[in-house]
Amino acid sequence: MPIRRAIFPGSFDPITKGHENILRRAAPLFDEIVVAIGVNADKRSMFTLEQRLGWCRAVFADLPNIRVASYSGLTVDFCKAEEAAWVLRGVRNGGDFQYERTIAQMMKHLDSAVETMILFTDPEFAPISSTVVRDILNHGGDARQFIPDAVKIA
Repeated sequence: MPIRRAIFPGSFDPITKGHENILRRAAPLFDEIVVAIGVNADKRSMFTLEQRLGWCRAVFADLPNIRVASYSGLTVDFCKAEEAAWVLRGVRNGGDFQYERTIAQMMKHLDSAVETMILFTDPEFAPISSTVVRDILNHGGDARQFIPDAVKIA
């Protein structure tokens, strides 16, 4: 029987409690989930790739079926390289759903063997996004309530 492997792609700049919520709920559904930190040369990140990799590894250190990696290029190509048949995505609201549906449909055109699974974030995490967390941090605010305890931001 083939391994049920999913890719959970994102920038995780930084990882939030919403990301953690999705992954902890999805972990029992798959043999392995690869938290795939996308590297986009055209996008400037607030945190280094090394910080983001380290934080993701620390957050999921207790879950042996979650692995953290980075990639560049198309997510569908990373899925092929990892022999993953699933892409896992989290949705907070209707806007996220519209965006994720479009991405899932395009991915299906690129590789019909890759399925997208969408989990809705639990309601208490719905307003949290990496963009909002970065904005709070950029303005000197305290974002600890929105990020996992294992994430230490100076």
